[in-house]
Amino acid sequence: MKADHKKLERAFSPKCIAIIGDKKETNYMWLRSHSNFKGKLYSVQVAPEEIEGIKALGIENFTSLMDIPEPVDLAIVAVPRVIAPRILNDLIQKDVAAAHFFTAGFSETYTEEGINLEKMMIEIAEKSNFHVVGPNCMGIFNPSIGVGQGAAFQEAPVAGPVGLISQSGTHAVTFNRQASLQGLAINKTVSFGNGIVLDSPDYLEFFGNDPGIKVIGMYIEGVKDGKRFLKVLREVAAKKPVVIWKGGRTEEGDRAIASHTGSLAVSYSVWDSAVAQCGAVKVSSLDELIDTLKVVYFLPPVRGNRVGITGVSGGQSVAISDAFGEAGLRVPTLTNNSYEELASFFTLIGGGYRNPVDTGNQNRREIRRIIEILARDENIDNLALLVAAGMGPGGPPGESFPKLLVDIKQNIKKPVIAILAWAFSPGDVEQAGKVMKELQEGGIPAFISLERGAIALRKALDYYNLRNGNPER
Repeated sequence: MKADHKKLERAFSPKCIAIIGDKKETNYMWLRSHSNFKGKLYSVQVAPEEIEGIKALGIENFTSLMDIPEPVDLAIVAVPRVIAPRILNDLIQKDVAAAHFFTAGFSETYTEEGINLEKMMIEIAEKSNFHVVGPNCMGIFNPSIGVGQGAAFQEAPVAGPVGLISQSGTHAVTFNRQASLQGLAINKTVSFGNGIVLDSPDYLEFFGNDPGIKVIGMYIEGVKDGKRFLKVLREVAAKKPVVIWKGGRTEEGDRAIASHTGSLAVSYSVWDSAVAQCGAVKVSSLDELIDTLKVVYFLPPVRGNRVGITGVSGGQSVAISDAFGEAGLRVPTLTNNSYEELASFFTLIGGGYRNPVDTGNQNRREIRRIIEILARDENIDNLALLVAAGMGPGGPPGESFPKLLVDIKQNIKKPVIAILAWAFSPGDVEQAGKVMKELQEGGIPAFISLERGAIALRKALDYYNLRNGNPER
């Protein structure tokens, strides 16, 4: 069944939501997670002991979906699996645009009852061209209008650039939280679980055509129609960056997938090659997914592997050189012109300027000049700056270091990343988040470790090599 994008648009940007079967046992998590929903929210619940609690939340409840007095764009279904097919028939009769089934216990259980119920759901949905999100998933997240995923965290209403498609509900909810904390705002997220009707290519195609989504992340365990998936991936990756985290890269992972979403395992070597040929970037963790989305969104095209580094001190020069070298990047010597210019003002006590340029405390006040020299250097393709997130401004007197870096960056055409260092106390964590956001609002992606910054920059280089038909390994 091919997805109807008009129905998906109604589901992802609904004006009316019906939540079916929410209950006190889960603290009415679906109703509560839509407390900021900008449209009309209704409950459908028949149990008298539950209805009292729903009314206490100030939400109108109906004992029948048919009694809701207006068209429903999205239904969220949290009922026992045995009555899921009956609810699906009601949804079709009500002409709901799409339904997210949080309900689990289908083919992923490998029980006869679960498998038969899932087959019944598929038959009912396909006969009426009904759009099912799930089952066994956390569904849709659209923070700009308050569509939630049943989690305590709900991001502030801000339209970001990122779309996430995830088979795992936990990964989707965690991604939303972590990406937001690191200054990467979400546009839309979907967790689709078993994907019995709508599968990853349906959401990928929809996100590919969404003008508000600039970069797409995916967590995939398996695909039902590999040929269609690769066709859609190739088409979407030609328009906007797609970063994919594939679960099940080991035999143990494949076994876990079977009991999680019931997906068929895919040979990782085959997957790796196919994804690269389509122009997408592969990653192997949630951190890599977030970091790679940052660099492909914030950075200009990365054309080379040579990195100029400054802001470091002492042993960090060695550590950061190792981190970038191990990521497949180079930290080369500078040109003689650069060394001559640095020598004209550089204080060598507590610092050095080979590359990395070890500023120490004395030379940090000349950071603007140092960065501009690195930016002009013919041996340098990219710049990496260490930012003292937990040690005050770190720049010239009276000037915010992040603000200074953003100001300098405006006149630099080469890619610039920042790495936050020296976070010594719990309070520094909060400060680091603020610094990250300030830098990224100015177009400088920021990372919380040397290794993560280095790997992300390498992933960006891989992405642009793929786009230019030069898949360097």
